[in-house]
Amino acid sequence: MEITKLSADDEVGCAEAVAVDSAGWKLDCPEMVQHTPRSFANMLRYGWDLEPPQAFLAREDGTPVGLLTVNVPEYDNTNQTWLDVKVHPDHRGRGIGSALVGYGENLTRELGRNVVGFGGLDLPKAEAFAQRHAFEQKAIEVNRRQDLSGLDWGVVQRLYDEAVAASSAYELVRFTGSLPDDMLDGMVAVTESINDAPRDDLDVDDDVYSPERIRAYEEAQAKSDRTIYRVVARRKDTGDLAGHTVIAVERERPHLGEQHDTAVSRDHRGHRLGALLKSAMLLWLRDEEPALTQIDTWNAESNNHMIGINEQLNYKIVSRFLIYQKSV
Repeated sequence: MEITKLSADDEVGCAEAVAVDSAGWKLDCPEMVQHTPRSFANMLRYGWDLEPPQAFLAREDGTPVGLLTVNVPEYDNTNQTWLDVKVHPDHRGRGIGSALVGYGENLTRELGRNVVGFGGLDLPKAEAFAQRHAFEQKAIEVNRRQDLSGLDWGVVQRLYDEAVAASSAYELVRFTGSLPDDMLDGMVAVTESINDAPRDDLDVDDDVYSPERIRAYEEAQAKSDRTIYRVVARRKDTGDLAGHTVIAVERERPHLGEQHDTAVSRDHRGHRLGALLKSAMLLWLRDEEPALTQIDTWNAESNNHMIGINEQLNYKIVSRFLIYQKSV
């Protein structure tokens, strides 16, 4: 078996990688949103915030059989890597996944890092694979999907109206694309509020944000051909930024949206700002993105507050992921 590093400019390699990835999802979780060759290449170029992962394709006699993606954090948690391993269903059970995990662990050591993270669907075979490689389960993440075609807009409007009444000291401002320069410092503090979300037993430090990282995120999303929609809650009397919600809509597949963040600063909680932001975003997108039919979000299974809001907004579970870590 040959394992080679992929380049974003390798159109054939990216298409082969997506074929392996998609074949696995179609068997294990066909509802999962899958990459296109274009979106996969953009991931390798830009990542989430100009911190792209590395990807490696495994071939046997020229046939693609496995895919390894290695995320290497640089903004924070710089002692870690995170692995994603896919094996084509036609080639499972022959040690290819184990070889790719070993390759990722060796790369982790070469980078001077000592903690490896790994996520797998909540399936018996995935859990057995993680245990076989001495990973310890640390958290559960749940992927939920909102079906906009089946959404009761009366419920959304009612949620919005009730939240407006409870948050009269605040106003909402809306942005597409990049934030104004004079909001960057305030948005750093709001974005860092995500560190209050449950982490269960994960061995991770707080995410570190800066104006530069926010700009990197905006640039990476724009270059990946996604439109960022952001609704920000602002205190009327002081102008302090209190919270935000962000959804990105694909231009290649404009029926797909992804919830990137919803956070409310600790000092501004208790005013139903989370419900206000999410309902206001939906009402805005209804007018701006008529082709949009679904929005995916990810939360820790223990994040009961945010899950409660999502369930009011017609989010349904797509998949559960078990999150593992180990020292190397």
